[in-house]
Amino acid sequence: MKIIAIDSWLHSIPMRGAFRGGHGERTRQDGVAVRIRTGSGLEGAGNVDPNKGYGSFSAQECHEILRDRLAPALIGRPADSIRALTGTMDKLAPEACEAQAAIEMALLDLNGKALGVPAHRLLGGAVRDTVYLNGWIGMLPPEEAAQAARDFSIQGFRSVKIKVGDGVEADRDRVAAVREAAPQIAIRIDANESLQADTSIELAKAISRHDITLFEQPVPRDDLDGMKRVRQAIDFPVMADESIYDPASMMAVIKKECADIIKVKVMKQGGLLRTLQAIETAAAAGIRCTIGHGFGLTLHTLAEVHVAAVSTNLLEACECVGPLKMTGDIVEDPIVLAGGSVPVPTAPGLGATLDEAALARFAFAG
Repeated sequence: MKIIAIDSWLHSIPMRGAFRGGHGERTRQDGVAVRIRTGSGLEGAGNVDPNKGYGSFSAQECHEILRDRLAPALIGRPADSIRALTGTMDKLAPEACEAQAAIEMALLDLNGKALGVPAHRLLGGAVRDTVYLNGWIGMLPPEEAAQAARDFSIQGFRSVKIKVGDGVEADRDRVAAVREAAPQIAIRIDANESLQADTSIELAKAISRHDITLFEQPVPRDDLDGMKRVRQAIDFPVMADESIYDPASMMAVIKKECADIIKVKVMKQGGLLRTLQAIETAAAAGIRCTIGHGFGLTLHTLAEVHVAAVSTNLLEACECVGPLKMTGDIVEDPIVLAGGSVPVPTAPGLGATLDEAALARFAFAG
């Protein structure tokens, strides 16, 4: 089962409105899709949605690395040698975790199809049959944030994340409005590294009465001392996200004891296997994790659902809800997330097939 071709596409999909967080506002999401083909006729697909600033590369840069550096070195190699192929990618582009993740997704999709089993079987097998999801509320005025919380609650979501970082009073009022509108829902807040330690502590104290589940990345990614100070000063957990981008950064956070929870993403960790490895590393240190991208499509979401299916070290509500924000997708049967949970896939591979007509319709135009 040798790889005979690796095709890739650059796409851009409009979002359902404007979404504002600590890394700015966006109205579209650029991404890279990849399809690996073998001589036996089998195919596997992957998709990532990089954002420069949050990560190291734009979607365009990721696509160039995948197309020009990684794909040529993998053609002709056995498609079932995933570890060996990952080693080759490490040598050619060790910094390009997003491009590596897209290819590894496609390899697991292909191998699952070859064996007739879902991708989670290749990761050790599911420990649950349902993955619960976390809703997402941007930097909205209080009344709009409250309505969003009501909508999520009605749909069946038991947890939401609220973006913060545009002033302590504005953030406080947004969180208070959400809590009043949905008193039973769990609330997470996320600053996307946009605050300093003192402001983070001030905000945390202003909203502590609203029963907050966690405070995600309150300070810049390299300010581990600041994050530790926040953790020691507030009365709910701190979660590291942007501070985690490779095994060394995870070990630095663990050693510094600056986070109660660690967030992982298949795209950021460089694939499903490495994401699971990161989750297990955190578990060995006694740290819980959550998983999820903010602005992805069906294939990216399914990849994280498969990882969530096999891990016992994750918070209940996963954050892989990107498709909720998109006006389209690049697969034939897009995933449905509106109920606040998704069943663990049982179809072979990741569980979706690329739609070339959609790839053409959403082709990146610069």
